[in-house]
Parts: sequence; structure tokens; C-alpha cells
Amino acid sequence: MRRHLPFLLSCLLAFTAGHMFNYTVILYLQEVVGSDLLAGLGFGLAFGSSIVFGWFGGVLCDRVAPGRVIHGAQGLFLLGLACLAWAELGSGEGTRVAWVLTGAFCGGLAWSFVGPARLTALGQLAKPDELRPLTIVFNLQVLLGFGLAPLLIGLIRSRAGWPVVQAVAATGFVLSSLLLLGLRTRARPAPSAQSVWQDMAEGFRVVGRAPLLRQLMLAAVVGYAMTGPLQILLPRLARRALGLSEAQRGAYLGLLALSLIVGGVLALALARRVHHGRTILGGVLAGSLLFALLAIVRQPGLSAVLLAGVGLLGGMVISLVVAGIQVQAPAALRGRVMSMYAITSQVLPALSGVAAGALSRQLGVVSAVALAGLSLAGVVLLAAAAMPELRRHAGH
Repeated sequence: MRRHLPFLLSCLLAFTAGHMFNYTVILYLQEVVGSDLLAGLGFGLAFGSSIVFGWFGGVLCDRVAPGRVIHGAQGLFLLGLACLAWAELGSGEGTRVAWVLTGAFCGGLAWSFVGPARLTALGQLAKPDELRPLTIVFNLQVLLGFGLAPLLIGLIRSRAGWPVVQAVAATGFVLSSLLLLGLRTRARPAPSAQSVWQDMAEGFRVVGRAPLLRQLMLAAVVGYAMTGPLQILLPRLARRALGLSEAQRGAYLGLLALSLIVGGVLALALARRVHHGRTILGGVLAGSLLFALLAIVRQPGLSAVLLAGVGLLGGMVISLVVAGIQVQAPAALRGRVMSMYAITSQVLPALSGVAAGALSRQLGVVSAVALAGLSLAGVVLLAAAAMPELRRHAGH
């Protein structure tokens, strides 16, 4: 495990900076521009562009050394941060939103490639017996980044403005790339004789012919559908319903991330002891109901306990899902298979984030939280009935 530390630290820096980018887009559009709908749209651009470009990212990672793809993607993040900085420092009121959305789109392009590239690189670096635990540890870096981002933003903004937030995120990407300079990843031994479209279709055929792999992908769809409402609605809920200050709101959002991390650690510790399929389905159901309960709780302490429960269950579920997909993915098509997971992890939060922003605008943040949680719980019950292979998946 020690030899993988530079790669894992690079992942931690990159995902922290990447989630700082996403939160910056959301919070800037909510607070400076004053629009939940635009915040949802910005998050959709920042995370949803991979529904178009992520498929190309998967093919590219099977054709080109994934280390090179990582560096290119992180360059796109830096370009997006430059657009966000210009929106704050150089543009006028009339063009500010356009620059923020342009920056969000650059970030969306970056996310389209960086997820598949890092997962493909991990598959090349890990030995077969290391792959499942290393993938869970990798997911812990994602969760740590998701958790550290709002904490860092809250800490920085209590002392400085948005340009400093953007500078810290940019520094994270630069350091992340420096840690990868000694990384040796490889491209496909022989160039593909197929077109890009044929390579994409091959990836879909492989997943379609493997029932467990297909149902793990569907479980990822269901699990990630809650992420958008969490990121869009929780900041508003913390301020309007719970009356938290800026620093308190950062701590509240950070608690979600901390509990996600604890859930990932539990997944690592219990991976050989729990039934993976039942844990995945039961965890998403329970987490959805806890999220819905946040709508009726007004005591910050009790709300924090419920939120911690959501995060704990979410961290366990996502860690088990991504580890299962990584183990089931054929080595020659790993980039394409993992791009499907990466697209799911980005597009579903984006789509559900846009929907959550629209719900919040129409119904108010409290009703939007309740409706999102109860709707997902209903979807989980239907999914459990339709996925027999996942119900039987012990994962050991």
C-alpha cells in the first residue's frame, strides 16, 4: 500500500480542489447572483457535461496512458478556475453569470476525463489482490475531498474572498500533477482497429452481458441521485431552516463529508463480513428516509445526527459499489467500464441538482428536501425488486 501513497495523495488533492470548484460555482451563484435555479444549472454544467464527453474519456483511457489524460483534465480545471476568477475580478455585472457558467463548463469537461483516467490508472497500478481494498481507499480520497472542500471554503471565506478560494483550488491541482510525475501508466499495447464509436459500443455490450456488473451500475445510479439534492439543498437548509452562521454552515456541511469518510472506512473494515448487495440496497433506502426527516427537524444538534447517518450509509454504499464495479471490469475495457461509473457519479448528481434547484424555487427548500428523500426511497424499493443478482451479491 505504501508504494501507492503518491498516487493516493494526488487523488486527495485533486478531488479536494475539484469539489472546491463545484461548491464555488454553487455558492457563488446562490449568494452573489442570488439564484437557486442558476446554482443548479451551474452544478449541472460542472458535473453533467460528462454525459456527452465522458464516453470519449473512457475510450481515450483505453487508448492513451491514463496518466497523460489526468494531466490534461487538471489543466481544464485550471482554465475553469481562471474563468471564475475573471467573473469576480474582471467582468461586469452583465457578463458575470456567463463567465461563471463558462468556467463551470470547463470544469465539467475536466470531470469527464479525470474520473475514468484515475480509476483506469488505479487498475494498472494495483495487483489483483490489492484492487478491491485500494479502490475503497481511492473512494475514501474522493469522500475526503468532498468533505474538506466546504470546510476549506468556509474557513477561507471567513477571512478572505472568492479569489483566495480559487487560488487554493488551483494550487491543489498543480501539486496533484507534480505528485504524478513519476507515475508510469501504459496505453493499449496495439492501436485499436475500431472507431471511437465502435469502442464505445463494445463497452456497452460487455456491461449489458454481465448481469451483476449491469446491476452494480444501476445501484450507482440510484445512490448518486441523492448527491445533487445534498449539495444544492443543504446549504440553503442550514441557513434558512437552522439559522446557522457561515462558519457553522461550513461545519454542518463538513459533518456530512466526515460521516461519508467514516462510512468508507467502515466499508473497508467490513467488506469481508457484510453481504454487499443487501448492504447497498438497505443503505440507500435508510439514507433516503433520514434525508427526508431533515425537512421536519429544526434543532441543529438532531439535524446533525440525522445528516451524519445519511453520510455514514452513503459512504458505505458508494465504496462497496465502486469496488464491485472495479473488480468486475475486464482489464482491456477498464477505461470504458469505469467511465460509465464516473459518468454516473457526475451526471446523476448534476441532473438531480438541477431538479433540486427547481424544486426549491417552486416549493421552498424544506418541501424540496422531503420530496427528494421520499422519492428516492420509493425508487430504491422498485430497484431492489428488479435486481436479483445484486440482492444475491455477497461480494466476498
